[in-house]
Amino acid sequence: MLEEKVRAFLRRKGIELNNKKLLIGVSGGPDSIALLHYLWSFKHLFNIEIVAAHVDHMFRGDESFQDAMFVRDYCIEREIPFEMEQIDVPEFIEKTGKSSQAAARDCRYSFFGKIAKKHNVDYIALGHHGDDQVETILMRLTRGSTGKARAGMPFIRPFADCFIIRPFLCMSRNEIEQYCLKEGITPRRDPSNEKSIYSRNRFRKEVLPFLREENPHVHEHFQRFSEDLQSDEAYLQELTVHKMNTVMEKKTDEEISLDIDAFEAMPMPLQRRGIQLILNYLYKERPASLSASHIESIFSLMKSPHPSGKLIFPNDLHIVRSYRKCHFQFPKEPVQSYRFQVSEPAIIKLPNGGSIIFEYTDCPDGNLNNDTLLLDREDVSLPLIIRTRGAGDRMTLKGMQGTKKIKDIFIDCKIPLQERETWPIVTDAHGRILWVPGLKKSHYSMQHTSGASYIILKYIKQ
Repeated sequence: MLEEKVRAFLRRKGIELNNKKLLIGVSGGPDSIALLHYLWSFKHLFNIEIVAAHVDHMFRGDESFQDAMFVRDYCIEREIPFEMEQIDVPEFIEKTGKSSQAAARDCRYSFFGKIAKKHNVDYIALGHHGDDQVETILMRLTRGSTGKARAGMPFIRPFADCFIIRPFLCMSRNEIEQYCLKEGITPRRDPSNEKSIYSRNRFRKEVLPFLREENPHVHEHFQRFSEDLQSDEAYLQELTVHKMNTVMEKKTDEEISLDIDAFEAMPMPLQRRGIQLILNYLYKERPASLSASHIESIFSLMKSPHPSGKLIFPNDLHIVRSYRKCHFQFPKEPVQSYRFQVSEPAIIKLPNGGSIIFEYTDCPDGNLNNDTLLLDREDVSLPLIIRTRGAGDRMTLKGMQGTKKIKDIFIDCKIPLQERETWPIVTDAHGRILWVPGLKKSHYSMQHTSGASYIILKYIKQ
């Protein structure tokens, strides 16, 4: 019997409904009206409070409004508090560009969240059943979903300061229909459930009957598969978070950078989930077109023999490989070239987040490495120019004959592509490049000798 099967399922999942307050989402169809009837029947046994919530999506005019009136009348007869709202989902689709199913779901869940807070409920109970679970898992596997998405619908998940539960995941569609017959319930029927234009309906009408012929209890096996996959996934996710924190070098709301060598040292199951974590973090709303093939393309980019490359994902997310670093980022504002002139002590704040300090000294100390440039005040032509690189830039290098392209210096020093456009170049008043801060000095740079007066420039990186 449905009653006993559902009670056993709830016990196995550790859910006690005693003294709880539940909001039940009710469309008027067999699944949701059966759930409402089931919980109403056990209202006194469980000592629970129930509220019914219905959304008229306004897809079918008066027909969908009659669905709402059917649920309202059912609730009035049984003194069940009833909440409903008419939402112009077609208008919402036009504004957002979302599919009809995604838009309807967003509007429906928004309404459920609002009513759940109004009544301060413990659970929102939805009527999804075992056949829905089979269809969901098969659809997601078919379109290339990864990670926990492959597990289908969770039995319980947090939502709007309470929890969504699905007590009927242990039941088949036929068992619910039989329960409605036994209880004398005549549900409403949505004609769109028969249209083959929806992929779910095709799975329902063509794939599920075949599976049920192979095994009448297929929905129970899929539910067990879902639960096993969810628990395995939770454990692997925990390991992944720990490992990813050791390989990420930069993390902001718009960009994440990681060390490829450290990342590839992780076990492959954690690598796949690590990429998923990055995508889930950067995408505020995950694109429906994102699939497992996108993940594989990232691995191909990392393993490519070429030192650099780029992928462009849905919603213009850029994945940029530069040497042994991989950057995930949404494009920033176009890089603006800059040019500063300095003739006296100052601190120049650079657009890339770093700064250059201009000072006079007659006693330089410390390590005069590539982050520091020492110039003879008598020999240098002021003002000094601090600018972004230009086409064809070349410089002499201290201790070497001839000149070298700035582009080649960047390549030799393995400077990521996205950093080169904002890297500072320091020249004298005649345009001669004196210094690429942090990388190379020209032959104009000095070593400390006593009795001279110097200009010292210090590069402070971001």
